Amino acid sequence: MKNNPDSVAAGSSGNSKMHNALVYFRQHWQLYVIFMLPAFLLTIIFRYIPMGGIAIAFTEYNPIRGILGSEWVGFEHFQRFLSSPDFLRYLVNTLKLSVFGLLWGFPAPILLAFLLNRIMSAKTKQKIQLVLYMPNFISVIVLCGIVRILLAPTGMLNMLLGTSYNFMTMPSAFRTIYIASGIWQGAGWASIIYTAALSNASKELKEAAVIDGANIIQQIQAVEWPAIKDTVLIQFIMSVGNIMSVGFEKAYALQTDLNLNASEIISTYVYKKGLLDGDYGFSTAVGLFNTVINVILLVTMNTLVKKMNDGKGI
Repeated sequence: MKNNPDSVAAGSSGNSKMHNALVYFRQHWQLYVIFMLPAFLLTIIFRYIPMGGIAIAFTEYNPIRGILGSEWVGFEHFQRFLSSPDFLRYLVNTLKLSVFGLLWGFPAPILLAFLLNRIMSAKTKQKIQLVLYMPNFISVIVLCGIVRILLAPTGMLNMLLGTSYNFMTMPSAFRTIYIASGIWQGAGWASIIYTAALSNASKELKEAAVIDGANIIQQIQAVEWPAIKDTVLIQFIMSVGNIMSVGFEKAYALQTDLNLNASEIISTYVYKKGLLDGDYGFSTAVGLFNTVINVILLVTMNTLVKKMNDGKGI
């Protein structure tokens, strides 16, 4: 059986490029070290060395004595947290904010990307994108201040409704406020990655679908969705992996004494116990528990997606 000359040539060309790259690396390895060393050191210093602080979760930490000098208590802090009467409330509040935020917030940038992709005029598209991206550059604290003003008893929403409700004191309204403000702030910016992925969609296939009489939904299913499917899956897996990592700053800034039943989540609880009460060992244990749940969810979701997507995951 004769070898295909084109395949042989392509193989030899690929081997030649690899050989040349290796030779160049051997000759100029100092340049690679100079450019990679700062990033490597920063990663080690700020990502891996702080992991040693996990040991605080197993000690009755005393800042004066340090980690090694503090009393070792094992899993006592974990047992204390899990047996706390408020444990389920903190866990449920965190999961509700995360899960509902994922269900409502994750599809929003995808839909925006599809809608932006339908705009033919480049100038109009740029102006709309500018308006959609702007909220992302508002700081969380400023955003929470705007939300408080709009939802105050004399705020704009009450003026439009002709009422005088104080929405910020209503536990039933906190979750909606948190999720809706998050979608408004982040959906436009998050749509960038999907808009970029849609640029890979075949224009010829789209034109053929239009000629065949396909409506907008059919065009999205046949042409545009396959172009962003892998991107959506990766983003979804990462979002599920961070499902317990609800933003502390926003939840704390929107929190009031009257909505604590819905707004007190694990991250705000860690802040109060650790920095305000000085119970460092207990707060570290709670934070570690939160991280472990995140890792389990990430690995589980990645495994499920691989089974449903022909072995493709992260």
